[in-house]
Amino acid sequence: MNKCSGCGAVLQSQNKEEIGYVPAQKYNTVHLCERCFRILHYNDLKSVDAYLPQDIINIVNQQGHFAFFLIDLLNINQEVLNTYHKIKIPKCFILSKVDFIPKYINKIKIKDWLKSEYKVTDEIILLSALKNQNIHCIEHIMDKYQVSEGYLIGYTNSGKSTLVNTLKKEAKITTSIAPNTTLDFIKITLENNKTIIDSPGFLYQNNHILQMHKSLMKKILPKNFLKPMTYQLKQGSSILLENILRMELLSDKCNLTIYISNLLQIKKIYAKNNTLKNVENIYLNIDENQDIVIKGIGFITCKSNARFHIYIKNKEFLEIRNSFFGR
Repeated sequence: MNKCSGCGAVLQSQNKEEIGYVPAQKYNTVHLCERCFRILHYNDLKSVDAYLPQDIINIVNQQGHFAFFLIDLLNINQEVLNTYHKIKIPKCFILSKVDFIPKYINKIKIKDWLKSEYKVTDEIILLSALKNQNIHCIEHIMDKYQVSEGYLIGYTNSGKSTLVNTLKKEAKITTSIAPNTTLDFIKITLENNKTIIDSPGFLYQNNHILQMHKSLMKKILPKNFLKPMTYQLKQGSSILLENILRMELLSDKCNLTIYISNLLQIKKIYAKNNTLKNVENIYLNIDENQDIVIKGIGFITCKSNARFHIYIKNKEFLEIRNSFFGR
């Protein structure tokens, strides 16, 4: 049984619409399915259905001895942490892409905040696969817990495949912004006979990212250092994030700092601008040093008490939490 070395799907030549398809004449000579080939060479961001989140968790809990859960700062939210806590085998929390985090943000405070806000009691590693920061901690953890095999799991676009490719240079796991790029479990043998199993990425429930235009999907992930943006709002003014969200201030004034990809467009607009006013709005009362989390995109820190109308197509993608800046 041949598998695609990029996404892990079983190669087949019978149905072009199914995962793992390769033309029959190439079946014995290629290592990538047609989907991975097109992602790598044409940036064709075709997404497909694969494992359900609970299926992945069940497999890891039943077959695994250790798990590394990967997530980046912009995607920490309660849904992600609920998934993390469903993993019942020994595990480690990895905060990825730390090279995107502004230098003034205290990394130790982030760890303390994860423990208090989200009840993360396991070891926490902060790393960057692109910058090769703290990559060695993966094998150190495996040595500490005396395990030779570990599952690498996390939400889509958390950087799992990039990490695998960094851990072993010969690995050629397909990386892209397309949800569910990795379709099946892929075993990668490291030095000292250790094995990392790259897993399909989780998708958010009622995933709005899949509904976005490809050009917008490309903007969501920062390409380099994250530069937070601060805005001063007065009563009646709003922040417009692309055509995803509008925050209208109801109270007197408020300072906001926005932590999202700098490729996304943000505008300060006023009452006469009716953009997004036709979608559902919810009322939020925010305390000083709380975050408004937009799942899959980032978060907004309020520096003072404030009241907002939030216009968004799916309110399930909003969450309020205490900010680590308030620690």
